[in-house]
Amino acid sequence: MSQQDETDTASLPTGTERDFVGYGADIPAIRWPGGAKVAVSLCMNYEEGAEHSILDGDSRNEWVGEISYTPADATRRDLSQESVYEYGSRAGIWRLMRLFDRTQVPVTFYAAAQALERNPQVAAAIVPAGHEVCSHGLRWIEPSTLSEEQERDHVRRAVDSLERTTGERPVGWYSRYAPSEHTRRILVEEGGFLYDSDAYNDDLPYWTQVAERRHLVVPYTHTYNDGRFAFSPGYGHPGHFVENVRRGISYLIEEGETHPKMISIGLHARLVGQAGRASALAELIDWCQSTGDVWFARRRDIAAWWTEHYSDLPTLGGER
Repeated sequence: MSQQDETDTASLPTGTERDFVGYGADIPAIRWPGGAKVAVSLCMNYEEGAEHSILDGDSRNEWVGEISYTPADATRRDLSQESVYEYGSRAGIWRLMRLFDRTQVPVTFYAAAQALERNPQVAAAIVPAGHEVCSHGLRWIEPSTLSEEQERDHVRRAVDSLERTTGERPVGWYSRYAPSEHTRRILVEEGGFLYDSDAYNDDLPYWTQVAERRHLVVPYTHTYNDGRFAFSPGYGHPGHFVENVRRGISYLIEEGETHPKMISIGLHARLVGQAGRASALAELIDWCQSTGDVWFARRRDIAAWWTEHYSDLPTLGGER
């Protein structure tokens, strides 16, 4: 590392130092429960009712929807976008809950606290069905728009809200797209979190150092994500989603003969909750179960397994 690189790294906030090496060539030969070759984490991003909206005092409405268009007047309510999100909370989520129940797969809910406050039936159904509640913030907004004091307040309020509405205190955290430079340190200082998923940089969990404490990161991904139904270029039809994810899992199963890894699949009730797309998810789950090589796991279970069996792995990134 050059002197300039050392200076730049030293000036970064704790927990945000860049790490281009990771495990490098020495990937740990870990084992998952039951000898599974790949751990599959289904992540239900539950955001409906917590998105950007002038009804909630925001300066703009949500821009991520089912179609790409620019409203004629951005200062007014966007009834089309509101309705798209309502589909997820009214219909899509229950179709997916029935699918998860039929296939007996556990799911991690990246839940925005305000979204569950506005749909108590969904909030009450998550934990009894065997799923995990992971905090996705107080609202589905970018942490970088908040001051450190505001963000710390949002973290506390989100945790309190989710514990009240679901009956379970979240032990994980995932921000909208990207954390701020303060997020990871705030989580560690607040305590009570087994992990965060505010990273996209590995196929395995890893330990980092934050505020003089070791902290676990369970990386997420945008690659295997139904969000590509809403972006261009993206999935042209539901089969593209199945093919993309199946190819990824198939390759990881091959690698898992010697070095098992994990894969995250991002889901949204307003997107994959549509019937045609839900059929693709059902096909994917059935295929995974047919391989005999997949461990469907909640992220808190992956974090607990890693903490119990791999706490001796070296710290990556962060304070060295």
